[in-house]
Amino acid sequence: MDLPDPTAPAALSGTAPPVWADTDACYRAFQARDPRFDGKVFAGGLRTGIYCRPICPARTPKRVNITFHPSAAAAQAAGFRPCLRCRPEASPDMGAWRGTSATVSRALALIEAGGLDEDDVEGLAGRLGVGGRQLRRLFRQHLGASPVAVAQTRRVLLAKQLIQETTLPMTDVALAAGFASVRRFNETFQTLFDRPPGALRRSGAPRTSGEAGPVRLYLAVKPPYDWDGLMAFLAPRALDGIESVGPGHYARTIAVGGAAGLVHLVPASRDRIEVRLQLPSLTALPAIIARVRRMFDMAADPAAIGQHLGADPLLAPLVAARPGLRVPGGWDGFEVLVRAILGQQVTVGQAVGLVKRIARDHGQACDLPAALALGLDRLFPGASDLAAADLTGLPMPRSRIATLSAAARAVAEDPGILAAGRPADESLARLTALPGIGPWTAAYVALRAHGEPDLFLPSDAGVLQAFARLTGIRPSPRDADRLARSWSPWRSYGLMHLWASLADPAIPDTQAGVRAHEAA
Repeated sequence: MDLPDPTAPAALSGTAPPVWADTDACYRAFQARDPRFDGKVFAGGLRTGIYCRPICPARTPKRVNITFHPSAAAAQAAGFRPCLRCRPEASPDMGAWRGTSATVSRALALIEAGGLDEDDVEGLAGRLGVGGRQLRRLFRQHLGASPVAVAQTRRVLLAKQLIQETTLPMTDVALAAGFASVRRFNETFQTLFDRPPGALRRSGAPRTSGEAGPVRLYLAVKPPYDWDGLMAFLAPRALDGIESVGPGHYARTIAVGGAAGLVHLVPASRDRIEVRLQLPSLTALPAIIARVRRMFDMAADPAAIGQHLGADPLLAPLVAARPGLRVPGGWDGFEVLVRAILGQQVTVGQAVGLVKRIARDHGQACDLPAALALGLDRLFPGASDLAAADLTGLPMPRSRIATLSAAARAVAEDPGILAAGRPADESLARLTALPGIGPWTAAYVALRAHGEPDLFLPSDAGVLQAFARLTGIRPSPRDADRLARSWSPWRSYGLMHLWASLADPAIPDTQAGVRAHEAA
């Protein structure tokens, strides 16, 4: 009997039961070690008390001795402990896949960034605009576990990863993973693994110097992962002194609580990215990891996205040419907003030149040795820096300078306006209320700052040019929007394919045909 396709449209649209509900299909998936189910279902062994991923190399238990769970948190809530062989902490997205509701997805983003380390469920629900009871119900429905259980699982799995991939002292591991105390950290591991945390440490882990020193971790992605495509997008937009982009690496300076830090990514294999972090405080680690995952779109399911977009005749050759294309995010929402405002009605090169000037004139100096070794010596200015700055010398219209200053003041007054956990429509409504910020600017911010998967820019000049090259006819923005409707819920990825196609010499330039059509 064939396995069901977990990426089939019915399973993704909500018209079919979730994949983990079909226990017979799940068992066949585990027998086949099918990687398509990785992150979508976890199995608990009734005899061993251990839960595993579908790709676990261990022998699959008999059918009567196995149960299935929609998330790692649900498996742990049922009394199972993580497998030491398949390492559930390395599972892509840990159950936060595209079948969840928008509210649950936003809540997971906040929890991943440490949203329940210093707040309770009611506070988390308030940030999402729902009640605590409703949030608990949604978590039970979509993940089979409570928000508190999900947060506890995140702490445990991050701590386990730090124990096994670094040589950080156990006190630092507890702090970095979000545990309130070392005692609670030790008790949790003793209860869950029946051994102290130190017993899980592997020999030969890379040396890690601890607080303010380098930390190296590996983050999982679902292959294929188009690293080159991401770099092709980020490289021409890189800011001198702040970012370093090359074929095999991406590095940038970051501000952490007013101090300088460094993020350095290197592709390690087809399904793992090595992340090297230099942080002034390890308490920021969960939030930094969450930002890295969002900026590099590590939660995407390329099989599902590719299958859906590849069904469109226009996109099919583009999807085939760039499997695993991701939507590049931005490190900081305010930085994306500045880039979007300065990018209005100018080329990418012109916009980047303006952003570089602002960063050079108003960004703080960075003296972190690891950053200086990469040629990075500045931090991007914050909203309060630009709100107080005199920007009249910038070579652009006064109206756009006024827009930039007003946006900086708005974000300085409400730093959470562009936070990943806040609903995008709420943030963008605040932004579009400012003079000079229109639909294109707002949508671009949502695309790169919020990681929205279903956005399209029908009036974008590059989008219209890409359609013209592909069809020989330059559509109107309304027609472009109509052509892209069937790409939902992944129109953002269709947008990236259109932009990427502009640099593909294999696609003929049909501008002559376009001009002839327009003349007619």
